[in-house]
Amino acid sequence: MRRICLGAAVLAALATDPGPAAAQDVRLTARGGGLVLDGNLLGFDGEFYRIDTVYGVLTVDATGVQCSGPACPDLEAFVAQVTISGATAMGDVLMPALVEAFAAQRGLAASRAIRDPLGFTYSLAEPDGRPLARIDFRLTTTEEGFADLVAGEADLAMAAREVTPAEVALGREAGIGTLSAPSQSRVVAFDAFVAAVAPGNALDAISIENLTRALSGEIADWGPLGGTADAPIRLHAMEQSLGPQQGIETVLLAPGGQTLSPAARRHPDAASVADAVAGDPYALGVTLASALGSARTLALAGGCGVALRADEVAVRSEDYPLVAPMFLYAPARRLPAVARDFLSFLSTPAAERVIRRAGFTDLGARRQPLAAQGERLANAILTAGSETRLADLQAMIRALAGAERLSPTFRFRPGAAGLDAPSRGHAVLLSEAIEAGVHDGRELIFAGFSDGEGSAEANLRIARARAETAMSAVRALADGADFDRVRFTAVAFGEALPMACDDTEWGRRINRRVEVWIR
Repeated sequence: MRRICLGAAVLAALATDPGPAAAQDVRLTARGGGLVLDGNLLGFDGEFYRIDTVYGVLTVDATGVQCSGPACPDLEAFVAQVTISGATAMGDVLMPALVEAFAAQRGLAASRAIRDPLGFTYSLAEPDGRPLARIDFRLTTTEEGFADLVAGEADLAMAAREVTPAEVALGREAGIGTLSAPSQSRVVAFDAFVAAVAPGNALDAISIENLTRALSGEIADWGPLGGTADAPIRLHAMEQSLGPQQGIETVLLAPGGQTLSPAARRHPDAASVADAVAGDPYALGVTLASALGSARTLALAGGCGVALRADEVAVRSEDYPLVAPMFLYAPARRLPAVARDFLSFLSTPAAERVIRRAGFTDLGARRQPLAAQGERLANAILTAGSETRLADLQAMIRALAGAERLSPTFRFRPGAAGLDAPSRGHAVLLSEAIEAGVHDGRELIFAGFSDGEGSAEANLRIARARAETAMSAVRALADGADFDRVRFTAVAFGEALPMACDDTEWGRRINRRVEVWIR
């Protein structure tokens, strides 16, 4: 898609009048003459026309042309139309709350009307009553959201999982760009997959290995998990078509080639799973933390005694291993101004407050001083292997003395050197804060850590390379920053500060990270 702003070069290239053609419903004529474009109107966002012409799909600035033809919009009565489709896990509470907060911040009136069984519509109006925008929500599944985006029937797709390679390929074929690109995807909030039991269940923690074995049906009673012997485990899960359930099975079952036990009772959403589990002392399910209700979560335990809970700190930093990002995906075309403004609003403190009230975890950076890292440091000492010397731990403490850990943590795609999707979002937000001068006069320390596989020397090299990669990504994005006002440092500590046990794949994955500290 090309954008036409009617500069001299464009006029020279497109000055020839292609003449009328069948099935073409608009003609755009440059106000000063010299350019005529005939084509089919694909959209108008109040500022730009998007038309399909003999030159391809063009985006044309409305201020420079006059529109004639049966499809020309009424510029005076224009109302922006935005369609948001996809995951119910986002569309039920989170996204409506954000739309209402966005409207309130801008002094707009927002009214909601149920449209049909699949969704509802928000009408936004100026204080004088003039209609500004219509936002249609279609609540189905993550898969349906992507399908609507590819088909051109949605402007934004809500997704409770990351886009798959197959969906990226379909998007490219449809001409809507690369959905996995940072410019087309963003993490709105974090949720978490949690192992849920009834309040009366005596179990406090479960290893991911045992959780996986229970979900697959390999463990069928509570005895091997430390519960009542011979008491059957009654499994509950969401429908397979739902994005959160697909995410659960991808991270827990797929790595071992396992599938969910056919004995699991399926439910239409995460809240229904939690409700079913809460009322049955022998029930077990994996659901979303935002939908937990009166059910209780189990900590995730490792063989070395480390247990991780889905609290706000661990989820925001993604130290909890089953974080579930909530995504918005957009096509590679210009969205209406109200949609662009809404996307910008999602990074504001006002949006962060709404996200927390809705039961999710926002992406805002939080600080935690070194003095608050006591449990982590104790675990580092207790789990230190033969290659982690006391001198290594002392050197780490000296390097981080007087610094605070920022919650954004960088991790990498499996088997790749690039940042994963949430980390790309962290890089954007951190770079924006740097450009805004939030960290002026400070030192940002990018601290690389590794798992314990391999030699300490090799792990240190890998950790340093990752720290430099994360630091470079942030610097590249902050191209408008004054780098004389903020100092960047990359350091590496290898396997010196594990978050989890190295005896499991999930533990090693959590340990491979780049933390950001500020001093």
